[in-house]
Amino acid sequence: MLFMVIERFRAGNPDAVGQRFRARGRLMPDGAPIAYVASWMTSDGAACYQLMEAPNAAALEPWMNAWRDLVDFEVVPVLTSADFWAGRTG
Repeated sequence: MLFMVIERFRAGNPDAVGQRFRARGRLMPDGAPIAYVASWMTSDGAACYQLMEAPNAAALEPWMNAWRDLVDFEVVPVLTSADFWAGRTG
């Protein structure tokens, strides 16, 4: 499954997130059944939109827990447009 993970940086400040990322990487747990696909930042740097692949939303929890002190998360299940329209009958 695909998930759009919306990360809102505490106090709208991405600097602490950037410092941790540069020092320690994405902090994906070893052996976790999740994969980073792509990401986009808002132009003001207050939020990041990450497309992640995982078997379910619960699988993202260990990764998000490594960032919760700096980031508030919203997880939205998404489909590619092709998959969405392939499943429509109307």
